[in-house]
Amino acid sequence: MEELLGRTLVLRIDGESISDGTTFYEDIAFLAARQVRPIVVAPDVEMARSVVRRMNRTSEMAVGLSGADAGMIPAASQQTLGSVQIRLLTTLMNAGYVPVIEPTAIGIAGADVEVAADDVASAIASATAAARALFFHESGGVVDALTAALIDELTPAEALTIAESEELPEGLRSAIRAAAQGVRRGVNAAQILDGRIAHAAIVEFLTARHLGTQVAGTVLIASAPQ
Repeated sequence: MEELLGRTLVLRIDGESISDGTTFYEDIAFLAARQVRPIVVAPDVEMARSVVRRMNRTSEMAVGLSGADAGMIPAASQQTLGSVQIRLLTTLMNAGYVPVIEPTAIGIAGADVEVAADDVASAIASATAAARALFFHESGGVVDALTAALIDELTPAEALTIAESEELPEGLRSAIRAAAQGVRRGVNAAQILDGRIAHAAIVEFLTARHLGTQVAGTVLIASAPQ
């Protein structure tokens, strides 16, 4: 846990990871109480607002943001993101709040543009030099096609190659690509895991147990618009 103190942890959630019976909300409170700075990226606007309401029933610590707030996430084109502006995120986290991000960007004409949540999570993790980015996916990680076993760790290059496979669900391919791109742009490591597992957001930082598939590597490329 020491490696996360004062560092950012980006969590790209899905519907299953925040459903009744999961430990997501208590995990977020646990992290925030220990000087870890979580940022939550939701898969859609409705879910982002639901997470904010639920968190604030007990903690009053969640702040919902769209990509247009303070020009945080500009859209470079219909499919790509520009450089994330982190000033608002930093201000909120310094004050003890947990930003919950809607997957939208501000378009050239000023209107909100829907963008992929995985891309938003990757871009924010890179811009904030996050210690870790977690991508919750029901697959629980990447399965080796030959052995049918879960792959424990991939380099960014290996992950990007696997993400090209059309045999994988597009949602998983998107998460794999985003994880690899985040690591290439400076995120310490990215994890693809099942958010329904008890304490999925924190178990790796408290025990030697390793969940899901981790993407990690030491070769970085220069920061560039997402």
